[in-house]
This record gives sequence, C-alpha cells and structure tokens, in this order.
Amino acid sequence: MRIYMQTPADSGEILKFYHLMLQPDLFNNWVFIREQGDQGRSGRISKRYFPERDQAEAALLRFRDLQLKRGYQVVFMELHRG
Repeated sequence: MRIYMQTPADSGEILKFYHLMLQPDLFNNWVFIREQGDQGRSGRISKRYFPERDQAEAALLRFRDLQLKRGYQVVFMELHRG
C-alpha cells in the first residue's frame, strides 16, 4: 500500500508532502514507512514495525486520516492486498 499526500497548491506556501508506505520485512513483519518534507527536496524518513499487516495498515490509515483533517490531500494511492 502506498499513499502520496500533499498540501493544496493554492495555499500560497511551499508545498509539503507525506509519502506513506507498507512493506513486508525479512522477518515476516510489516513496516510502516513515512517520508515527509517540502516538495522538491529530500524528505525525512521514519519507520514503525508491526508483527501483523492489519496493525500496520490501521496505523497508516489513522495517520492518513489525521493529515486529511490538517488539510493534506491524497494525490496518489496504490493498494496491494495479497
């Protein structure tokens, strides 16, 4: 699962982004990866590890919902379920 979000272009400020991803690791756990920063620059990356995909997905969706309330917009979403 990947979600790319950014602040609205019409805000008159520098665009900010979040790139949220879920990935399996080598130990059958799941990683919620979050990259954030100013558009066009390298972002800061943080990772949280979860034993189950459902837990990692719930954390990603909670974070997405929080950012939507703060004015971010989803620009791109890719779902992988399998």
